[in-house]
Formats: sequence, structure tokens, C-alpha cells
Amino acid sequence: MSATIIVLGNEKGGTGKSTTAMHIIVGLLREGYAVGAVDLDARQGTLSRYFDNRVAYAEKTGMNLLHPMYRAIHRSELRDKVLATEDERQQVQHLVDEISQHCDVIVMDTPGSDNPLSRAGHSFADILVTPMNDSFVDLDLLGHIDPDTNAVCALSSYSEMVWDQKKIRALRDGGSIDWVVMRNRLGTLDTKNKRKMDAALNELSGRLAFRLAHGFSERVIFRELFLKGLTLLDVREEKSAVELTMSHVAALQEVRNLLHVLGVPEVVAEPDIVRSA
Repeated sequence: MSATIIVLGNEKGGTGKSTTAMHIIVGLLREGYAVGAVDLDARQGTLSRYFDNRVAYAEKTGMNLLHPMYRAIHRSELRDKVLATEDERQQVQHLVDEISQHCDVIVMDTPGSDNPLSRAGHSFADILVTPMNDSFVDLDLLGHIDPDTNAVCALSSYSEMVWDQKKIRALRDGGSIDWVVMRNRLGTLDTKNKRKMDAALNELSGRLAFRLAHGFSERVIFRELFLKGLTLLDVREEKSAVELTMSHVAALQEVRNLLHVLGVPEVVAEPDIVRSA
């Protein structure tokens, strides 16, 4: 059995990797997929804590929540750099082999930094999702842009790393990585800055062969749901967990749109709207 592997990755923190991973996982679970979740950032452990919160909340309330099989991998304790790198690669390989025996899809959350464990995770991706805030600060993660012409001057170290892992993946099993760059915190106004971002990203997407997807707007609800281990896809079953507003319904549609881009079908009926925003 060969599971599809979705990796959440970039080298910048605060872009919503763990929140995105959680919503992808729950969306897949709700469609009946057997899902494995792997936290490659075990030191920070955001995804692991998300699931710990989910288990605790289900036990406290009796709510029937869906759960994945989840594991965390820690950095190697070997002092030799070469041996440590190989140890971490083997840990990822062994865990993928183990979980693939039980799951249809594996979702990996990676650190917001470049290290051998993150690189190993990237190299196993069938789909790589890179969340980024919609700003030129985060765009620098992908490539360096000329401020006057919007031309791509050079690729970033992260883009070069992704290309390296694509080559490793191709040599390992002949597979390819479908790279999706997800734009978070999109502005609603058609500003000059937004148009420049659009132009720069379109040029980069052609050069780096990634697809663009609209991500999530900045909303407090994502941080509130983390404490209960819930996602927007769970709230219909637990109306006491959150009072839905029109803003929350819009956020739910953003989640659905992302799942659709990744190939996940409709996951939940339209929720009841409790009150307007």
C-alpha cells in the first residue's frame, strides 16, 4: 500500500503551516480517508499539541471527533553530522513505511527552518503545500525580486532546497512533487502592492513550476479553535464550541477551497449561521 504524502513546508515561521495541516487532516478524515499525521517539528510540537488538545476535548465533552494516527520525530542525537543526517532520513523513511500500511494519506508538518529532518520530509512529498503571508517579506522566501521591474533576480535558498528534494525524489522512485504555494492574509482591495505581488508570483510560478492557491484570511477563530483541538470543519457537530458568524462562514469556505485545490471533495454541509458578523 502506498499512501499519498502531503507536506506542509517553508523556512519561515508564523505562516500557518500547522493550522493548514490540521484542516487538511480533518477534511480528509471527514471524507473517510485513513490519515496519518507526522510532526517533524517535535521540539516546538504545535501539531502534536493540537491533537493532544483534540483528544482531551473529546474526552471532556463526549464529542465524537475523528482522529488520525499521529507520530512525532525528534532530531537525531548523533554528534556526527553525516551520521545524524542519515539517521533522520531513515527515521522518516521507516515512519512512512509503517504508516503507509494503515493509511491512505500522510500529512507532514515541518519546521520553519532548514535542517536535515525537514529536507527528508520534503523529499517524500507527493504534494508540497507552502503557506506564505501575502507580502514581499514572505515572497523573498521564494525568490528575490527587482523592486522596479518585478523581475526575478535570483531564487531563494528555500526554492533551491525544494528543487534539490525534487531531484532526490525522482532518483529514489521516479516520483514528482506537486508544489502548491498558498497565499494567506490576502487583502480585499485591489491595491498597487497587491498587483505587484500578483505579477511577481505569476512569474515565479512559471519559473519554479508551482501552483497558486488562496489560503486563509487572518481570523481569531483559528487561534481559539486550537485550544480545543477543533477545526472549522468540526463546528457543526459542536455548536457550543463556537458561535458562527458570517466571517466564520467565509473562513470555512476558504478551507473548502483549499481542500478542493488539493483534490479533496466537499467535506461538510453549509453550517447554520447563528448571527451576523
